Amino acid sequence: TSAPPAGTANVYARYMSTATQTITPSPGTVGTSQLSPSLTNVPFFGGSTIGAGNATGMKNRLINGGMVLDQRNAGASITPTGNTFTVDRWNAITPTLSSTFSVQQNAGSVTPPTGFANYLGLTSLAATTISSADRSSIKQVIEGYNTADFAFGTAGAKTVTLSFWARSSLTGTFGGALQNGASDRAYPFAYTISTANTWEHKAITVVGDTTGTWAATNTGGMQVYFNVGTGSTYEGAAGSWQSGDLRKPTGAIDILATNGATFYVTGVQLEEGNAATSFEFRSYGTELALAQRYYQLVEGFAAGSYNSANIIGSLSFPVVMRASPTVSATAAIAITYPGVADYTQASANATIVAGRATNRGIQVEMGNFSGMTSGRVHYQNVAVNNAALAFSAEL
Repeated sequence: TSAPPAGTANVYARYMSTATQTITPSPGTVGTSQLSPSLTNVPFFGGSTIGAGNATGMKNRLINGGMVLDQRNAGASITPTGNTFTVDRWNAITPTLSSTFSVQQNAGSVTPPTGFANYLGLTSLAATTISSADRSSIKQVIEGYNTADFAFGTAGAKTVTLSFWARSSLTGTFGGALQNGASDRAYPFAYTISTANTWEHKAITVVGDTTGTWAATNTGGMQVYFNVGTGSTYEGAAGSWQSGDLRKPTGAIDILATNGATFYVTGVQLEEGNAATSFEFRSYGTELALAQRYYQLVEGFAAGSYNSANIIGSLSFPVVMRASPTVSATAAIAITYPGVADYTQASANATIVAGRATNRGIQVEMGNFSGMTSGRVHYQNVAVNNAALAFSAEL
């Protein structure tokens, strides 16, 4: 057949063969013998890559696995106490060993693995003795909606693979764990770092858990732990599902036991399947929107004064949050009544007006001002004090 005349409504079909071909491709690809020679790799939706790039459909169930987002700290070093969020979605858990390590996006300024611009870096601040009840780690809790299709807790539970790049000043057997949201089912995993201060890629394949309770809504569905310093109460044999709150394999290195020890990680990916595929690089805007479901900063609001010291404003969230959030002010907020006066809080203050919060919007009261006139509409002086309203619906 010949090509049709030019036009936007024409479809050109070329009939290539009268023979019917039946193919049974291996998971993830269709070979070039069945398709045009110009194609090298075609994925199934749940498969690996398009060409040499990324699959679509949220292959990676972890958010900010490339450590690119740091809304809270903007790259500054923090020393966790209790539970402290570091880069977006990654939580430093240290209920018994507060202030024993620092965490920072791109700590130490080493060169990340090829293709990555950021990593999460941890540095031990002392040689800490790890007791049986200690349990320090870096973890991310994945929302149940994002892991429900793994079908954990059923006979059809799917195999998943966790992969990541790791680097440490120490060598030997390191570890972590996968858990359900209730922390009563756990799979401790072990991996080896062979060369100090060198990035190494690791992959752990985990057969799905057919028992236990695994949330499938907006609560915690699955947790991914990287051990920092964990005692015997919270360790178990590597490589199998077990009951209990286990966070590392028996005998794995505790980074906090060595003063000055470092541990860096990036490219963390959890996906369905029995092999690690290339890291799913999502656009910055997409990754930010995914993270804002759990934490977001809002600036540029209007609010009305109801006395000389307090204002109330209603805000809608740019991204629907996981649940009705908490609120805090990151710094003293400055506002203006245009053409008349500016006002700044004596100290940062923000609270939710009782009964006035959903996961789509919120009414916030801010106090600690002085000298305002009741009944006026004020506007935030954006960029003053680098102040924002911080909303959190983290797991």
